[in-house]
Amino acid sequence: MVVNGYSEKWLKQGFCWVYPAEVLAHPKRLRAGQVVKLASESGEDLGRGLWDTGWIAVRRFRDDAGPMDRSLLAERLDAAQALRDVAVEANTTAYRLVHGENDGLPGIRVDIYGPQVVITLDTPSVRPLLGALVEELTERLKPRGIHLAWRPDPRDNVDTSTLESGLISGHRPPGDVRVMERGMACLVRPGAGKDIGLYTDMRTNRAWLEPYWGGRRVLNLFAHTGMFSVAAAMSGASEVVSVDLSEAYLERAKANFVANNLDPDAHSFLAEDIRKAMDRFRRTKDLFDAVILDPPGFSHGSEGRLSAKQDYPRMVSASLRVLEPEGWFIGALNVGTVSPRDFHTAVREGAKKAGRSLQLLFEGGQAPDHPALVEFPEGRYLKFGVWRCVG
Repeated sequence: MVVNGYSEKWLKQGFCWVYPAEVLAHPKRLRAGQVVKLASESGEDLGRGLWDTGWIAVRRFRDDAGPMDRSLLAERLDAAQALRDVAVEANTTAYRLVHGENDGLPGIRVDIYGPQVVITLDTPSVRPLLGALVEELTERLKPRGIHLAWRPDPRDNVDTSTLESGLISGHRPPGDVRVMERGMACLVRPGAGKDIGLYTDMRTNRAWLEPYWGGRRVLNLFAHTGMFSVAAAMSGASEVVSVDLSEAYLERAKANFVANNLDPDAHSFLAEDIRKAMDRFRRTKDLFDAVILDPPGFSHGSEGRLSAKQDYPRMVSASLRVLEPEGWFIGALNVGTVSPRDFHTAVREGAKKAGRSLQLLFEGGQAPDHPALVEFPEGRYLKFGVWRCVG
């Protein structure tokens, strides 16, 4: 397969994707998942990858002529495990072992949840590596169960209902699995897709905040299963108010409080649209010492549809209107198409709309078991910051 000069330049810099418009020539009747040799217009060998028919044409797995087999997976897993041995904190049993492109395995993620392993694939084109990957992980980790999940890009228009998912090796856990994050317990559901219940990429951000929760009244918006709420309560927050549209998530949040020997009755859990809750807090002058805003990409509530990308400034503004003077705004945005610069612009716009002035105290990102290659800027997907209100 021959790629154009633009693709050649990026491949030589370590970028691992080739887009369809960059392919100048390829063999006929290629199937998704077929190994292809990449070459420049001058015939220079640029490595090996897997062909796809979606918005990405090729995901390159190596820059030489070596095989795409279990030995390659073993090499990449050795390197990935070496990083996690250093980067994952003590008393932590939930972490990401393989972070796709950033660990040399594009389109593949491997997450560890205690004795359970979850493999997530971005596209069916990387499925030919699944069997060898399961064998390698089984031999190394001896997990009780391995689960398969899918996370295709919307631009690929893949119907995941037609793809095998769920438990693919070992045994399904009889109930929730108790895992640890730096000594904090969390009840997770491996194999439940987006409902596993713990975002391990937020671990270092929760750790940074740990010394600062004491005595604060905290509002956690889009609380999910409440891990920021638990972290705040464990570190001495006087009250944590967790708001989420899903009553089921809040029940799991309460269970996480109990799992950490915290009394959920000492805190509040509100199952409602955050816009309605925020408006009520504003009208009643019910203010907080810290507000956490970490919305999903999209949500649908009684007040209509919310887009994290489009509505973030408005959500920031509403958050600041229920913040005490000198209170802390804690903002996060997990949308890959929003750059760190655009994220800070959105916070600035929200502050201006609310008539508040902010000081940036901390700028975070994903935990080190979710590394980002400098040659792959798409790897910096998680934006996170802590601001102090000064006016």
